[in-house]
Amino acid sequence: MDGGVGLQEEDVETSWTLLSWLASCLMVFGGALPYVPQYQEIQRSSNTEGFSTRVCLVLLIANILRIFFWIGKQFELTLLLQSVVMILTMFAMLHLCCTVQSTNRVSTKQHRLSGNVPPIDCTNTCSINASSQLLPKEGAIVEDFLLLSGLT
Repeated sequence: MDGGVGLQEEDVETSWTLLSWLASCLMVFGGALPYVPQYQEIQRSSNTEGFSTRVCLVLLIANILRIFFWIGKQFELTLLLQSVVMILTMFAMLHLCCTVQSTNRVSTKQHRLSGNVPPIDCTNTCSINASSQLLPKEGAIVEDFLLLSGLT
């Protein structure tokens, strides 16, 4: 009788260990899993429209802070691994977005250079100095950056 009870307790303990390990794996990879179809869609369509790199920035900062906190006061290893996986996922997403956007910019510039392009009016953003060099006006670079980044 005692042998059967001991075997049942061992089976229950093994089941709980397996369940705990499975839950930990889901916690580690569950946060990154939704980005897999998004990564595939961006890669397939070569279009990053609708994907916010600012969300990546916020998640990177949050997970880096969590790692720094872990260094000071250690908590579950599962949460530390989750942060590492999320950081790697965000870097992969940012790399893909940068690659796709730079490819789109290069193809757009090549398309524009091959056609009849009207001359660019840079009277608001450029000036000519004494040695006939075309220079950006003061503040024009910042204005162009804000315009291109969509912050204005």
